[in-house]
Amino acid sequence: MQPLADSLRPNTLESYIGQTHLLGSGAPLRRVIETKNLHSMIFWGPPGCGKTTLAKIIASSIQADFHYLSAVSAKKEDIKKIVEASQGYRNTGKLDHSKKVILFLDEIHRFNKSQQDFLLPYVENGELTLIGATTENPSFEVIGPLQSRCQIYVLKALSEENLKTIITQASKRLKAKLNKEALDFLATYSSGDARKAINVLETTASYHLGGDKSLTSKVVISLADLQNTLQSPYLRYDQAGEEHYDTISAFIKSMRASQTDSALYYLARMVAAGEDPLFIARRMVIFASEDIGNAVPTALVVANAVFRACETIGYPECQLNLAQGVVYLSQCKKSRASNDAFFAALEDVKKYGNLEIPLKVRNAPTKLMKNLGYGKDYEMRDSESFLPDKIKNKHYYS
Repeated sequence: MQPLADSLRPNTLESYIGQTHLLGSGAPLRRVIETKNLHSMIFWGPPGCGKTTLAKIIASSIQADFHYLSAVSAKKEDIKKIVEASQGYRNTGKLDHSKKVILFLDEIHRFNKSQQDFLLPYVENGELTLIGATTENPSFEVIGPLQSRCQIYVLKALSEENLKTIITQASKRLKAKLNKEALDFLATYSSGDARKAINVLETTASYHLGGDKSLTSKVVISLADLQNTLQSPYLRYDQAGEEHYDTISAFIKSMRASQTDSALYYLARMVAAGEDPLFIARRMVIFASEDIGNAVPTALVVANAVFRACETIGYPECQLNLAQGVVYLSQCKKSRASNDAFFAALEDVKKYGNLEIPLKVRNAPTKLMKNLGYGKDYEMRDSESFLPDKIKNKHYYS
């Protein structure tokens, strides 16, 4: 039986929901489709935002020969078969030479370097028009030569209004109706993922229908019905993926801006998703020196204490230590002076290499060294710079 999420896929641009920045009037991807000037591309976006659906619509709109492969299970031989089949059809006249052959490669980030290299000549010579889909940053997951041959389009998570429209369409197909509270909850809970919303709705409706899809009156689904289906909360959070880095970035930037409430919120998201507490605490230790520095020297002491507490106590109790540390660090005065001074000095090290150290600050463990002037005229509070002559007037810290 076809899953509801699959049967609900729109097949025209007019019925496609979301991604107006790419598909609105005059938007770049719409122009590509309207002019039929198709090129290889990669769709980068979160789960359930419409990457596969959009690829199918593009293929249909330009009457292309469409092939779907999942990089999770596909092999080089699968790609070769598609190319050979297309060449065979062309040679027999069954396939128009001008007709595009689209390979939609889902989860392209799962292809290793060798497999991605294998794709290159077919994309280069036009045998295949590649449409890759990935939830991971292509900068890290797709090899440079393949990136250079593809236009990368960033798809956004669907808005709650987009999701409400999709959920309403799905509920009509199921002969069900959600009250406002349930609709609002499911749209928020789904975190921009249409597939997740539809699957939860379909499962909930099946409990009420009890397998009888011939009901004439609509089943009303409440918030309690949805929560009973879900049983436990779920957060989309891939600890090796983009969501991981986006959340920790928001967490650090919130503390930097002294936005205590925001910092606690992002901390709570990470804790709820099971993020390693030592990862969070480690970033707090770095933050204490990088962003607070000597404005509040005890910040480093507190951050280290939080790290140690997480190390010895662990979840669930150490979430309280993390929260206490986050509030403290967020409310501290901030100074990047030490951080900036160090990196300015590091720039000079990279620029000038190993400049000659002044004799007076060199170590003089032997008589010969002393005779050569090592350590001569050194005074602890000397007013003259101890820097190498070439940069003796430099000032890094202020």
